[in-house]
Amino acid sequence: MNIEGLDYNTQREKLILPEYGREIQKMVDYAVGLKTKAERQRCAETIVAIMGRMLPQNQEDANYEQKLWDHLAIMSDFKLDIDYPFDVSEAKKIAAKPQPLEYPMKKIPVKHYGNLVFELFDRLKGMPDGAERDELIRQTANQMKRNLMQWSHGSSDDEKVASDLARYTDGKVQLDLDQFKFNTVAREPERKHKRK
Repeated sequence: MNIEGLDYNTQREKLILPEYGREIQKMVDYAVGLKTKAERQRCAETIVAIMGRMLPQNQEDANYEQKLWDHLAIMSDFKLDIDYPFDVSEAKKIAAKPQPLEYPMKKIPVKHYGNLVFELFDRLKGMPDGAERDELIRQTANQMKRNLMQWSHGSSDDEKVASDLARYTDGKVQLDLDQFKFNTVAREPERKHKRK
């Protein structure tokens, strides 16, 4: 639907810093187009004063004015030729998008235990017998039970935990379920949905 005189923000040019709004962006674009440096300077100082009044809650920041001038430079795409009262070269770092982080993609046999539990399995395989190993076995088994409770909608089986622990440690950890006591895991109460 196209109505004359009616335009939508989705049809307009994307704002560089949306927190200042479209009118400030128009002012910045106007200032870039002014012919003399004195006019551009006077216009830029007025724009920064307006920007400062728009966000008064940030005035306590130590480098508040620096930020306003940096934002002006960013909004003008660094095309505004004026004498900046601050060095705005650091603003290019603000405007640059960060490099995407690589997501660690590791293959694990079952996702409900998670990568950290599989790291514990690997550690348990090479640990010598002793109190530290027994404590790590206890913590690992209890974490496995909590994970099963969470991802199996509240059902967990002690035999399943013992079987998986033996399986993923290549048989080096065998839980004796007659001797081993799991921590008590509190079940979340079922939420009842009210109908209106």
